[in-house]
Amino acid sequence: MSESWPGAKRVRMTIDLNVPIRMRDGTTTRADVYRPEKVGKYPVLLQRTPYDKTFTAFAYLGLRPFRAVDRGYAVVIQDVRGRWASEGEFDPLRNEMNDGYDTVKWCSSQPWSSGKVGMYGASYVGAVQWLAAASGVPSLKAIAPFVTASNYYNEWYYRNGALQLSFVEAWCFDSFAATELLRRGRKKEAEKILEVADALDELVFNYIPVKKLPYLKGSSDFFYDWISHPSQDAYWEKINLKRYHARINIPALNIGGWYDIFQQGTINNYLGMKKRGRTKLSRQQKLVMGPWMHWGRAPWMNKLVGELDFGHHASWEGVDMEGYVLRWYDHWLKGEENGVEKERPVRIFVMGENVWRDEKEWPLARTRYRRYFMRGGGSANSVEGDGRLSEKPPNDEPSDRFVYDPMNPVPTKGGLLCCNHTFNPGGPYDQSEIESRMDVLVYSTPELERDTEVTGPVVVKLFASSMAVDTDFTAKLVDVWPCGVAMLLTDGIIRARYRETLGRPKLIEPGRVYGYTIDLWSVSNVFEKGHAIRLEVSSSNFPRFDRNMNTGRPVAEEKTPSVAIQRILHDRSHPSHVVLPLIPR
Repeated sequence: MSESWPGAKRVRMTIDLNVPIRMRDGTTTRADVYRPEKVGKYPVLLQRTPYDKTFTAFAYLGLRPFRAVDRGYAVVIQDVRGRWASEGEFDPLRNEMNDGYDTVKWCSSQPWSSGKVGMYGASYVGAVQWLAAASGVPSLKAIAPFVTASNYYNEWYYRNGALQLSFVEAWCFDSFAATELLRRGRKKEAEKILEVADALDELVFNYIPVKKLPYLKGSSDFFYDWISHPSQDAYWEKINLKRYHARINIPALNIGGWYDIFQQGTINNYLGMKKRGRTKLSRQQKLVMGPWMHWGRAPWMNKLVGELDFGHHASWEGVDMEGYVLRWYDHWLKGEENGVEKERPVRIFVMGENVWRDEKEWPLARTRYRRYFMRGGGSANSVEGDGRLSEKPPNDEPSDRFVYDPMNPVPTKGGLLCCNHTFNPGGPYDQSEIESRMDVLVYSTPELERDTEVTGPVVVKLFASSMAVDTDFTAKLVDVWPCGVAMLLTDGIIRARYRETLGRPKLIEPGRVYGYTIDLWSVSNVFEKGHAIRLEVSSSNFPRFDRNMNTGRPVAEEKTPSVAIQRILHDRSHPSHVVLPLIPR
C-alpha cells in the first residue's frame, strides 16, 4: 500500500467480494469486506450504498477503505436491497431502518469484528446511517453522516410545498433508471434512457404535466409515488427522521455544505440531537459546515465551487476531513483519548473572509438579528429599478408588481442544488443576467461602510397578493461586489397553498394580501466593505423548483398554465423584510 496520507503504514489487506448478508425477510444483500490480513478483532466501519459498492470504494466518497484498514479497521461496503449485487426491490429509504439493523448486527457478529460498528458516507448513504441509528441496534456506536437530510419531505423531495424538480428527476435518471433496466436485462430500454438523460433539460425538466413523464415507468416507479404525495402526509411521516431523534442515543458527526441541497437537513439533525437535553449526549454531537455543494469531483471536496475558488484550505483534502473522521472513530470505537469529544462542537467556513472558525453552538449565541426592510417607489423590477434594503422601516410606499408566466419562468442559475452538473450546476453563480428580468424584484443596501458578517438562519417575511388562487414566491440572498457581480448565497420558496401548514393545503383568495415566510435556510458570509447586501424576490426558480401553474389544481397534474399578476407590499402596515443574523466584529 502506498503512503498517500499522513502516517500511512504498509498494512497487508484481505478483500472478500460479494459476501452474502441475509435480511430478516430472507432477501440476500451483498457486501465487499476490506480488513487487515493479520488475524484479530477490529472495529467495523460500514457503508450501505445504492450507488455500487465497487464504485464507492474507489471514488473517495468520504473515506477510502484502504486508509481505514491501514488505521486498524475492517470496512464493509454493502449494496442496499435491490441495487447492483443485492437482491430485492429498491424503494428509497423505505427498507433502510430494518435492513440497517440487520446489517449492523451481522457486522458486529463476524469473527474479525470487535463488536463495535460505525457508519460513514454521504447523501443517501448518510440517510441510511440515521435510519439504522433510529432502529436501536445495540452494536452501532457512532455515525458520521455527510450532506444528508432530516425531514425527507421538506428537505429532500419538496421545499415548502414546491417539488425540487431538477433534483428528483436528475437523481432518478443519473442514479437509478438505466442501471435498474440493465439489472433486469433490458439493454435497449437502458440505452434509450441514456439518450433522454443527454437531453435532460429539454425532454425531462420541461415535460408537463410532470406526473405523466413517461421515461421512468418500469425502472423508477417510486418517482410517481413522490409526485402523488405533494403534501406532508402519512406517506412522508413514516420516514420523517425528526420523529426519531428522541430515540437515537449515539454520537453523530454531521458534515454539510453551504451550497448543498440538504444544507439545512444537516444542521437540523445536529440541532435535533442537541435538543434532546441530555448533557452527555449533547457533547457527543458535532457539526462541520464547509463552502461545498453536493456535486463535483466528489460531493464536497472541491475548493472550486460554482464560480468561486475558496482556496485549498477549503477543500476536503486541505483540512484532511478524512483524517478527522478517523479520529472520530478512533475515540468512539477504539476508546482513544484524542481530544475529539473536548473540541468545540461546531466548525464553520466563513465565506467572503474564507476562513475556518470553531464555535460553541449553532446558531451563534452572540447573533444580533436585524430586519432589513424592502423599500422603494413601486418600481423594483430588475436591477435597474428603485428597490432598496434599509434598516429603517417603510412609510406608506407603493407596492411593487410583476407578471408571473409559468411558461416563461425565471431560470435557475446556481444555488443549493443536486444532481446534474451539466444541465443544472450548483454553487455560487453571478445573478446579473437573472436580475435583468422584469419579473425579478431587486432590493439592495447602499455600499457597506464596513465588513458585515451574516452567519446563521435567514428568513424573509413577505406581504403579497396574487390574482391567482395559488402561486409561488421565491427569494434569494445575494452578495453584490463593487464590480457589479451579484453572487448567490442562498435561496428559498413558499407555495401559497402551504403558507400555513405543509400537511393541509389551503388556496388563496385572488387579490387578498397574505403574509408569507420564506425560509432561506442558513449561511455564513462576510459582506466586505464596498459590497452590498441584496434580496431578489420573484415567483419561480426553474428547474430547481417545479413551476406553479397558478390554477389551484394539483401542480404535477396540470398542463394548462394561468398567468398571474403579483403584488409585493412594503408599507407601514405591511413591512416586508429579510431577517439577517449579524455577528459583531
